[in-house]
Amino acid sequence: MLQDDFQTADGVRIHFREYRPAAVAGMPVLCLHGLTRNERDFEELAPRIAETGRRVIVPSQRGRGLSDWDSEAGRYNPGVYVGDMLALLDRLAIERAVFIGTSMGGLMTMVAAAQAPQRVAAAVLNDVGPEIDPVGLERIRGYAGVARSAATWPEAAALCRQINGVAFPRERGEAFWMTFARRIFREDAGGRIPLDYDPRIAAGLGPTAGPPADLWSFFDALGRAPTLVVRGEISDVLMASTVDEMRRRRPDLAVASVPNVGHAPFLTEPEAWSALAVFLQDRAR
Repeated sequence: MLQDDFQTADGVRIHFREYRPAAVAGMPVLCLHGLTRNERDFEELAPRIAETGRRVIVPSQRGRGLSDWDSEAGRYNPGVYVGDMLALLDRLAIERAVFIGTSMGGLMTMVAAAQAPQRVAAAVLNDVGPEIDPVGLERIRGYAGVARSAATWPEAAALCRQINGVAFPRERGEAFWMTFARRIFREDAGGRIPLDYDPRIAAGLGPTAGPPADLWSFFDALGRAPTLVVRGEISDVLMASTVDEMRRRRPDLAVASVPNVGHAPFLTEPEAWSALAVFLQDRAR
């Protein structure tokens, strides 16, 4: 794994990881994380994809992880993030890529298809679609943007379980939640363990933000690009009815369901990985 940074047009430094295969056997992959996450969300998935012969790029969006926080909170929005990602692909001389997007990353993938359809060779939408379940949206509003911190790593793991336990009811072991914590928290110089993002990233989800935009045109912008939708079986963000409508509009849509998992699968679950591996092999060359 290699790590590097690049500077956006407005001066924000974006950190990214790059996983290179031993021998190239497929189109590059760009992995896009969710609202409050960062590149560490893909630390298991990315090397697994690279082993199939693909170059994998995994950035942290501005305001997360090792990327800079933005001085202007208004730039924390998918349109700006997509501009950053297209600039990153330019920097790496990648003309087309398979976009794998979890939650917000999936929304970014649809926006990218609308802005620059020639860059999206194929798309994986992980537990997100053109409609957001109001139940899940309210749950996310309840924790996103809150400047939480912990005194110890076990306390951070307990916070993760408190917030995300509804999505992973089978996960009773401490190891799972400690791994979860180390992906979304960081230890600062003073020994505190805060969440690893700028709390202002969630400003657009506030009570005055208004109803979600109509995103169906963005989904339709994917056009003929091969697309896989992965849904957590107990998701409170991606409704089964939304997947049904996505299938109606795109009869060739590939769909996978991950049992006993909510928002959002890590894509390393057996059902998710099996579907993703077949999709990459057969439809995203």
